[in-house]
Amino acid sequence: MIDEIQRIAGEVEARARAASTTGELSAVETEILGRRSPLTEFKKQLGGLEPEQRKAVGLAINDARATIEAALAARRTELVAAERHIRLQSERVDLTEHEPGVGAGAKRGHLHLVTQTHDRLEDVFVGMGFTVAEGPEAESDWYNFEALNVPAAHPARSMYDTLYLDLGDPETTLLRTHTSPVQIRVMQAQEPPIYSIMPGRVYRRDTADASHMPVFHQIEGLVVDEGITFADLAGTLQAFTTAYFGGAIKSRLRPSYFPFTEPSAEYDINCLFCQGAGCRTCGQTGWLELGGCGMVHPNVFRAVGYDSEQWSGFAFGFGTDRLSLMRYGIDDIRDMFTNDVRFLEQF
Repeated sequence: MIDEIQRIAGEVEARARAASTTGELSAVETEILGRRSPLTEFKKQLGGLEPEQRKAVGLAINDARATIEAALAARRTELVAAERHIRLQSERVDLTEHEPGVGAGAKRGHLHLVTQTHDRLEDVFVGMGFTVAEGPEAESDWYNFEALNVPAAHPARSMYDTLYLDLGDPETTLLRTHTSPVQIRVMQAQEPPIYSIMPGRVYRRDTADASHMPVFHQIEGLVVDEGITFADLAGTLQAFTTAYFGGAIKSRLRPSYFPFTEPSAEYDINCLFCQGAGCRTCGQTGWLELGGCGMVHPNVFRAVGYDSEQWSGFAFGFGTDRLSLMRYGIDDIRDMFTNDVRFLEQF
């Protein structure tokens, strides 16, 4: 009986090696170690043997089982690895970069000018210690207007040509007209201090012309902390101007009005084309309007549950498409969206 047990164990390695799939190996395992296998039958006969013989046969069965399991496990590891390799090869996606017509004057693509400007702006502000926040482009009226101190029928709503969506009650859901709703979401999500920028795409019912598009891009900034003053706002914008446009360009602030800031200001920079000397582009003033800014209105803080006696802050925003126009001397904003390769490959 012991010789037969050892013979079975000795044959397993060859049978396991002959198995070419994990399925075939499982069949061998069932035949050798299953409920109807020879080893199981030998184990059933142990009760009829003499004590000494029973001990010797039992030990032989245990040794044989350990040998068989080791051989099967080793072969299974090999088969699983081989099958995985075959599957990966069959599912492989070729991601090798390829230039069609290489050698025939073909050129590789690159990031769009708007994307390049977006990335540069993020780099500048992140370098100044700001984080980047994003929000949905389809917004509720509350986030886009009411929380920003622009309630229903407020005259300031005429500043925005809003595109409303056919969703919910009339004029309750819209395509955001600015990225300011993200400021509200950021303040709702965390306690001050906040130093964050909000880049993104916005929508207005504008007719496309040389300086306007119904879909365009903005970047806004929000700072909320204790002891923040208008001087901090002016200093931040000047630091950004120097970092983005160079040391020769300066900024200035002019009194203005926005419902969500008080006091409010327009943000201008020296004309990039004449360096402030005066030219046709800047209307001989030497300045170009870039965006708006101001100290966060107390009503905005109340909307998000902030104590305006403890916290103060400022916000600013400008169009990134306009920044591209200024930086590269482009005359018509529509050129950036017509997908004319002759234009795009210049940048």
